[in-house]
Amino acid sequence: MRVSAKADYAVRACAELAASPHGDPVRAEDLAAGQGLPVSFLERILGDLRRAGIVASVRGRSGGHRLARPASEVTLADVFRAVDGPLVTVRDERPPSLEYEGSAAALLEVWVALRASVRDVLDRVTIDDVVRRDLPDDVHALAARADAWENP
Repeated sequence: MRVSAKADYAVRACAELAASPHGDPVRAEDLAAGQGLPVSFLERILGDLRRAGIVASVRGRSGGHRLARPASEVTLADVFRAVDGPLVTVRDERPPSLEYEGSAAALLEVWVALRASVRDVLDRVTIDDVVRRDLPDDVHALAARADAWENP
């Protein structure tokens, strides 16, 4: 699986919003500065997040952006889907819509299993978990595996 810059930046922006004191709105420029992100790219990402109902815009002198719902209710999968679409695709198709025959028939099950494993992590980890640095135990266990940090 490849995590796009867009998805990475979107999650980081949501974490910044969640960390804002009292849920106060944060200007795009301040979000970008807080994470070292390009402002123009971040503004497009914020538009995607707003259309998905994850981020709300606040107008006015003290305006900016804030999370549209509690950080504990926003999963990483929600953010990924908002900016990049489905979590796992093969040739831009979702695995259940694919068909394989003959010697490659088992690939469909592999792609579906891959999608399920990605969901197991991204559908369970919330923005709040990230900000509080309190990830689910099984996510910690996966990251603690010796082979998780190796680049074969």
